[in-house]
Amino acid sequence: MNTRTLKDILSSRLMLAATVFAFLLLFFMIVGLFFRASPILLTVPIPDLLFSTEWSPFSGKFGFYPFIMGTLWVTVLATVIAIPVSLLSSIYLSEYASNGLREIVMPLIDLLAGIPSVVYGLFGVLAVVPFINDTLAPAMGAETIGGYSVLAGGIVLSIMVFPIIISVTGEVMRSVSRELREVSLSLGATKWQTIKHVVLRKARPGIIAAIVLGFSRAFGETMAVLMVVGNVAKIPSSVFDPAYPLPALIANTYGEMMSIDLYDSAILLAALILLLVVLVCNVIARMILVKIERGII
Repeated sequence: MNTRTLKDILSSRLMLAATVFAFLLLFFMIVGLFFRASPILLTVPIPDLLFSTEWSPFSGKFGFYPFIMGTLWVTVLATVIAIPVSLLSSIYLSEYASNGLREIVMPLIDLLAGIPSVVYGLFGVLAVVPFINDTLAPAMGAETIGGYSVLAGGIVLSIMVFPIIISVTGEVMRSVSRELREVSLSLGATKWQTIKHVVLRKARPGIIAAIVLGFSRAFGETMAVLMVVGNVAKIPSSVFDPAYPLPALIANTYGEMMSIDLYDSAILLAALILLLVVLVCNVIARMILVKIERGII
């Protein structure tokens, strides 16, 4: 065996080992969290954990329902805010903008994805929360706890998921073949009618995948949400109410009160729930995107 062949074999084995390590890392994280959460799973029925509203660790009450609802309120609101803005931006950048403008704007949008979440959180505290407290809530006749609310979390999170939805949606729309557009235009359709009835219809699965990816990004976000939602463990009844999402619960309380029975297991169960939801969302989105790449849908 010569040296070149040996180097080729070693490099391929090294890459295989790195790939297996990355896969096993996720597997060990899930198993580890499940193992650490097993004491509370063996002690408290799962329906009581998921649907009880009482969170009182000193009394052995670990109801996650307010935290799950807080997470859903903030995540769904962020997704609802992000979808129209992201979709319109994607349509303009992929169908109307010149190549020069697209080459300038897309790196800036990608840059938004790399900004640390604590910066978004500070923006929320300094701009969004005061705006809600001083202007929006009084105008709507609503009361807030200093502006810290589901709405503040939803606005900040929507800004954070813009880059994901815009980038993926734009790629999917640009992948629609030019022939389909030309056929539509040759039949007398306007550019907007072609986009609406041909491009968007063809790109619909990819757009859904982009929204699911954005949803999973928002669902697992911690720091920015923690800084603006108020962190009150109750079920919100309006967007002006405070909330306490699961990521904020984990970040705020892990490491504290570990002497309380089952507290450690409860927090790690919250982390396991969060991980599994984000994992499932990402798998669904990736499956859709792979099918689009292969031309199956």
